[in-house]
Amino acid sequence: MSSVAKMIAEIEDKMEAEQETALNTANPEHLRMVEALLFAASEPLDLKALSTSLPEGADVPGLIAALQLLYEKRGVTLCCIAGKYQFRTASDLAFLLRKEKPEQKRLSRAAIETLAIIAYHQPVTRAEIEDIRGVVMSKGTVDLLMEVGWVRIRGRKRTPGRPVTYGTTEAFLVQFGLESVSHLPGTDELKAAGFLEAIPPAGFDVPNPSDALTPDEDPYIGEEPEDLLTGSVNLDEA
Repeated sequence: MSSVAKMIAEIEDKMEAEQETALNTANPEHLRMVEALLFAASEPLDLKALSTSLPEGADVPGLIAALQLLYEKRGVTLCCIAGKYQFRTASDLAFLLRKEKPEQKRLSRAAIETLAIIAYHQPVTRAEIEDIRGVVMSKGTVDLLMEVGWVRIRGRKRTPGRPVTYGTTEAFLVQFGLESVSHLPGTDELKAAGFLEAIPPAGFDVPNPSDALTPDEDPYIGEEPEDLLTGSVNLDEA
């Protein structure tokens, strides 16, 4: 072994010994705390940010060194990024996470308004949505909401023409963290969030939506009406 190689080996052995010492001397409870903080953080944390959440006197640099050693050969590693620390996928396993990401579609104002109307007024027909919005709704708006998976056809109204009724889906509840549509924000919550004036207009009321079929609604049996066939979606349409 050459002198240079020997020197490198000695340095590596010394570093490993220091890391082992750091791991063995680290406070186990403090180590768990740092691990939890880094795991839950949405962005890298520096030593100062970590120290403010740990008991006074905690050896943050030593805890970081211990965690880096602990995760050195795992699927995730503790990386230092611009002087801050963050758990990241091990570089040699990055190929496992590479996959095509679906193109994200931005909802237009018309789609957002339509989604809100369907959520609160379900079961609701296309004509009723247009009546509430006060404008003719483009075909692509409901198509987009159904494509996203937040809106579904839930039944048919027992009226001339047997129009289909729309409602929200389980994916809608998951997206907005709701137990059921009955947990949609009511008048008081909307006021507190600033979406409603302190004194709403006379006669204003927030509907109480339901997943259950109404007396004037028949269940949807799965036929595909011609006017609901998905076509190209223009997000800028009204």
